[in-house]
Amino acid sequence: MKKKPMNPNFLKNKFTLLTAAAFLSVSNISAQTFSDFNYRGNDKIYNDNPLKPDEFYSPILQGCYPDPSITKKGDDYYLVNSSFSMFPGVPIFTSKDMVNWKQVGHVLDRPSQLKVEKGGVSQGIYAPDIKYNKYNDTFYMITTQIAGGVGNMVVKTKDPAKGWSEVQKLNFDGIDPAIFFDDDGKAYIVHNDAPPKGTEQYQGHRVIKMWDYDLEKDQVVAGSDRIIVNAGVDITQKPIWIEGPHLYKYKGKYYLMCAEGGTGGWHSEVIFMADSPKGPFVPAKNNPILTQRYFPKDRKEKVDWAGHADLVEGPNGQWYGVFLAIRPNVNNRVNKGRETFLLPVDWSGTYPVFQNGLVPMKPKLKLPEGTQNLTGQNGFFPNGNFTYNDKLTDKNLDFRWIAMRGPRENFITATKNGVKVNPMDTNIKALAPVSALFHRLQHEDFETSVTLDFKPKSEKELAGITCYQSERFNYVFGITKKDKDYYIVLERTEKGTSRLVASEKISLSKTMKLQVMGENDNLSFNYASDGKNFKNLGGPVSGDILSTDVAGGFTGSLIGLYSTSSNDIVPN
Repeated sequence: MKKKPMNPNFLKNKFTLLTAAAFLSVSNISAQTFSDFNYRGNDKIYNDNPLKPDEFYSPILQGCYPDPSITKKGDDYYLVNSSFSMFPGVPIFTSKDMVNWKQVGHVLDRPSQLKVEKGGVSQGIYAPDIKYNKYNDTFYMITTQIAGGVGNMVVKTKDPAKGWSEVQKLNFDGIDPAIFFDDDGKAYIVHNDAPPKGTEQYQGHRVIKMWDYDLEKDQVVAGSDRIIVNAGVDITQKPIWIEGPHLYKYKGKYYLMCAEGGTGGWHSEVIFMADSPKGPFVPAKNNPILTQRYFPKDRKEKVDWAGHADLVEGPNGQWYGVFLAIRPNVNNRVNKGRETFLLPVDWSGTYPVFQNGLVPMKPKLKLPEGTQNLTGQNGFFPNGNFTYNDKLTDKNLDFRWIAMRGPRENFITATKNGVKVNPMDTNIKALAPVSALFHRLQHEDFETSVTLDFKPKSEKELAGITCYQSERFNYVFGITKKDKDYYIVLERTEKGTSRLVASEKISLSKTMKLQVMGENDNLSFNYASDGKNFKNLGGPVSGDILSTDVAGGFTGSLIGLYSTSSNDIVPN
């Protein structure tokens, strides 16, 4: 294999880190160092359903990892997810057995690829599709970037773990594109779009289009577009939001699988078949092939909103489907967001069917034959009620640490004592890049803590933890200054309007340990000057604003290590 040339952005990012450190040393802005991060999940569903040696948990990726797409090359499987305005974008995982997954990076890791600087939290990258083309030994990731004037786009690589190409914009409208490589070497793109002007019959009426794709030019062939599905399975029933299409070839037939019903409670997956990649596509009589919409709302261990799926042939010839779904908390709220689930697929008949995808889903699955459950070991992503500890002293931070709307390298400095989050002149409510390192919330009941070394020099400085659903819905828990005194503050922002929940004057002779605990949809914000005897600030508060059904949008909530030189929280 040829040695990959050095990415010029590596030097650029290295220079950014050096200049940030130099600026910090001469400025009058306080340094803030975060260390000893700890996250622990304690969800009842895992305590009530311990694993047997031949079992594993689904979802396979807990927290905000929606819209999964999957492909394989040889014995290696690769999976990607939507990332919206998170930076870097499109997390990518690899596995050899569909159970144990390692994150190998992000597809969009450079500002030249990801134009989300001014995007809302639910803009940016929608429903990426990853496919491997064996005819040119190349991986393709195609998606819609709802920001920066990009639109539909594609990037490529020979090795998913070693960087991806610059963005190639694609000349069509709509969302949710997916690429398909036929046995004859030809390529096609399918995607969601609006019906032709003047033909829309009802709100939510959409169509699936197909284009021929020129592999030499990496562009759709002008004039080759055609509608292959109008509205959904049965237009007389007024189906809504046919989207997330994927095309497959199996035993000489072509299968088009799509999400239908919107991404909420009526979400489902449907399947069509044709003799040609261009149709006509005939829906299966047993549609949908995956949904959780028919069951009592108060069912135990509820999984809901299942859909937006992708199929792949797994080890030993067993087919599998990855898809998004949610697990509401005790108040039926969606704080964790849309997660990545896995189910085996039965393709013994004409059409594929998700095994147990039409009954209330269970939290455990049987391991594929010959597979061990190694989740949480040897670099594999954890699963269930896990604990994640990070001293934050590694100059190469774990891939799970992300930023919002811009590179994390623009505001962090690695040190032997922890990571310095150098404050930007924007706060967490800004529609702009912010200086916060984020970790996804992955449990309903959880405990997280971090040690903070920080002494603000003015009321404009604040550092601490943010529980973040969006720029308009979040909590900020941190240390700031008023006159000559130091304070710890808790602020709640709902619909863009902020109010001080509580504040307390504190002594800052030592580092401070900050803790957030979640239980039964309530949050407790605690602090300890001695690192062990915690004191609560503001009492239990509702986690309601961290839920997508309250805040809107498509993301789950995040826990951020946050710093700003534009603080607007005034202690009492």
